[in-house]
Amino acid sequence: MLRPLAKRIVLKAKEAEETTASGFVLPSSAQDKQQIGEVIAIGSEIEDKDGIKVGDQVIYKSFSATEVKDDGQEFVIIDLKEVLAVIE
Repeated sequence: MLRPLAKRIVLKAKEAEETTASGFVLPSSAQDKQQIGEVIAIGSEIEDKDGIKVGDQVIYKSFSATEVKDDGQEFVIIDLKEVLAVIE
């Protein structure tokens, strides 16, 4: 498992939609990358007052994310300041 340092967060990114609302199947090149992920781990410098905890669904800035693979799964590592919102 990945253990983020400082004020970083490890996310499990939400999978891109493979079909449109009307049922058309999209090729992978046409799929939009989601900027929503589930918090899997948080760095040791993140405090309760920061408002993020493991299990939260968050929206983040995609251009600042680092994508990594661990044990065959894809994860995203971001800085706490790149989280735009927590989905409730």
